[in-house]
Amino acid sequence: MRLPHYSAAAGRRTVRRRTVRLGALTAVVTLAAVLTGCGGTGSEAAGPASAASASAAADAVEPLAKAPEPRLPVTVRSADGKDVTVTSTDRIVPLTGSLSEIVFTLGLGEQVVARDITATFEQAEKLPVVTRAHDVSAESVLSLKPTVVLADTTTGPAEAIDQIRDAGIALVVVEPAKELADVGRRIDTVAAALGVTSAGDELEARTQSRIAAVQKTIPARRKNDGGGGGDAPRVAFLYLRGSASVYLLGGRESGASSLLEAAGAVDAGKASGLKKDFTAITSEALAEAAPDAILVMTKGLESVGGVDGLVKIPGVAETPAGMDRRIVSIDDGVLLNYGPRTDRVLAELVEQLYPEGGRSE
Repeated sequence: MRLPHYSAAAGRRTVRRRTVRLGALTAVVTLAAVLTGCGGTGSEAAGPASAASASAAADAVEPLAKAPEPRLPVTVRSADGKDVTVTSTDRIVPLTGSLSEIVFTLGLGEQVVARDITATFEQAEKLPVVTRAHDVSAESVLSLKPTVVLADTTTGPAEAIDQIRDAGIALVVVEPAKELADVGRRIDTVAAALGVTSAGDELEARTQSRIAAVQKTIPARRKNDGGGGGDAPRVAFLYLRGSASVYLLGGRESGASSLLEAAGAVDAGKASGLKKDFTAITSEALAEAAPDAILVMTKGLESVGGVDGLVKIPGVAETPAGMDRRIVSIDDGVLLNYGPRTDRVLAELVEQLYPEGGRSE
């Protein structure tokens, strides 16, 4: 899932939008995880200690018990329309953090020789950083003599991708995950490209089972029937980068809707009629969304000075969420990855949304 991003090194605001352009904001990175950090700042009701421990636990992947043996060669259809034949997985370079997560969880982490800066989980942290999602260094990638490179459709620039392919490297492009329903498809695609389809089936089954188990912990009275009624909490997803004065409200295409709905909540931006991905925060937009809680990324919350700074953003203090200071904060690097750790993200979201607990019927 792509999100707006501010690059401090570039010294300017950058946002690439699929459908909405906001002035000079033009570049995008996957999950904005360049700013991934540890620990979260939850609402006071949720308890910061539990939120921080959950984030810390989420900063590691859990590989399958048995490392798979790739069955190669395989020829797969890349998302950019090319047929790619993979003959070796001895040296794997995933060009996004979410792809690294899948490769490591499939049990092939020992073959990964480099990482994107967004791969912040502990098993990958000592690998050399050779790319920054939308700033791929073809020279750095090629210097490691990869046998297979994994990218997604948001990876760029295109010239770097072409240069890697022109060097004779098997490069497979994968469609990004935009919602919970994409988790299995993305795992299967990566597993097929690496010749470990059985491991992909196992990981998909494990992930779906764990997501279902988390959903059973949602209090029954809070379940979202899809129509936004009942007692389901309305949650607004805010994308914040205070250092760049970027304050955005997520709509239907932000990527958060599926996760919120899986947690028994209503996406307040989507429910208020915001059909695109993000729109600039205004008092009017927040009043229309009327969120009971606000979902933010941990680094985003830190960038505006925590909860105290968040409620100073025009319109926030007047919402039910602002008045109650009901803020849900989850680590940048995992929030919208929609991959093997989504069950942990969902569990943290449920814990912070429903601190009173209670199981569904």
